[in-house]
Amino acid sequence: MSLALNNFTVHAGRQCLLQIDSLTLPSTGLFGVIGPNGAGKSTLLRALAGLVPHGGSKRLDGGWPEASRIGFLPQNFAVSASMSVAECVLLGRRERLGWRISAHDRSEVARVLALLDLSALATARMDRLSGGQQQRVLLAQRLLRDPRLLILDEPTSALDLHHQLQVLSHLRTLAQDILVIAALHDLTLAGRFADHLVLIANGRLGAASTPDRVLLPSCLDPVYAIRSELLPDRDNSPVVVAHQAG
Repeated sequence: MSLALNNFTVHAGRQCLLQIDSLTLPSTGLFGVIGPNGAGKSTLLRALAGLVPHGGSKRLDGGWPEASRIGFLPQNFAVSASMSVAECVLLGRRERLGWRISAHDRSEVARVLALLDLSALATARMDRLSGGQQQRVLLAQRLLRDPRLLILDEPTSALDLHHQLQVLSHLRTLAQDILVIAALHDLTLAGRFADHLVLIANGRLGAASTPDRVLLPSCLDPVYAIRSELLPDRDNSPVVVAHQAG
């Protein structure tokens, strides 16, 4: 089984925002979507999530998951409501909730809160959390959906170093059984945690392969307009160093 996009396009009027002629990747794993600002990463994710119309076809497991099995976390987020963290996470199952909240639902909320180091904040108000805390809560909300496909637009953008590593470690574990597609700006973290990378440049597919085949100066430099150097870390994962603007 695989993820397959064919003649996948997104238009705004007559302007083509995204055009991917063909892309085939495994049906599970953590896929990092990389590229400079305005390249089309968010457009791709929103189209996969069904939030903007697209041309062509998208297939996963021979079809496409129902909306209830897709978890999408947008780039811009903010919760100003006074609901508690636990209540906010519970909304991830809004399609399946009845008049009463079951003990199983509460147990599952506690599980995903613990997974993201949020148990101590279960009763805290959402509108009093920091941006990074809100980001983790909203990710927990998506995880509660038991998604087949998890689509995340810069899920670590507001997180400190510890929680960046924690979240990406959890996502990689989850991706053993589901498909996780995440836009990532930090190329070093993308190289460390992603199974595959999809490089988007000017609304087109620049490269799609394993990190060692995408994180190369020949791929990165013309797209990001930099002069890059790749260094191995202690685990032999690539560290991307941009010395100067190209």
